[in-house]
Amino acid sequence: MTKRPVIGIPCTHSRDDWGSTASGNSNSYLKAIEQAGGVPLLLPLSESQAMLDQLYSLIDGLLLAGGVDINPDQYGHAHHPELGETSPLQDHSEVYLTRKAFQDGKPVLGICRGHQMLNVALGGTLYQDIPSEIPGALDHNFSANAKDGSLLAHDIQIAEESWLAEVLEQTIIKTNTMHHQAVRDVAPGLKVVGTSSDGVVEVIQSEGDHFAVGIQSHPEELWNTSEPRWQRLFAAYVAQVAKAE
Repeated sequence: MTKRPVIGIPCTHSRDDWGSTASGNSNSYLKAIEQAGGVPLLLPLSESQAMLDQLYSLIDGLLLAGGVDINPDQYGHAHHPELGETSPLQDHSEVYLTRKAFQDGKPVLGICRGHQMLNVALGGTLYQDIPSEIPGALDHNFSANAKDGSLLAHDIQIAEESWLAEVLEQTIIKTNTMHHQAVRDVAPGLKVVGTSSDGVVEVIQSEGDHFAVGIQSHPEELWNTSEPRWQRLFAAYVAQVAKAE
């Protein structure tokens, strides 16, 4: 039996029914990776470098998932009045893991906050609040406000020469949208390969040999519901990780 590649997914923190802090992540990510042929492994957050190093040694690829806003302290900007909840421990853990994976050549896939984290960890910045910082922008919280992750909101225009266009075999695809922050200044080593009609960055990828791709939307909510073509993203990512082992 062929060994499945292990995809590490950092946890988020939430409150359980007893009021205690719980660690976990959405089953949608786990199912998307499993059906694509990978083994999803949730990674606890930690301040300890030794702990993060040992967790990192267990994985073949890194999937940065959604979550709360990234603290602008990470990229040296003042806090915007519309900045939402942040998680310093998640920021710390993900910045460390992302930089390590990128340097080592372990494939990285970022989704929503993870797309933004990929950019921030490698030296980029964010718009902290799209409605107040990008005049004329679409409603990028459309699917979230409708409380329906499968709700398709707008098209993404994808560069023809990009990895995602090759995987999807097309340069336009519909997607959901559940975010109020967005990539601003693109990090060195990354490039924009997809946008929405208002110019908001929807897809980034590495310019070099180290595989790293960020998707602003939530394809993990679409591949088995309203847009099955997004399944190709996860299948191609897991295949990329297997090839890099």
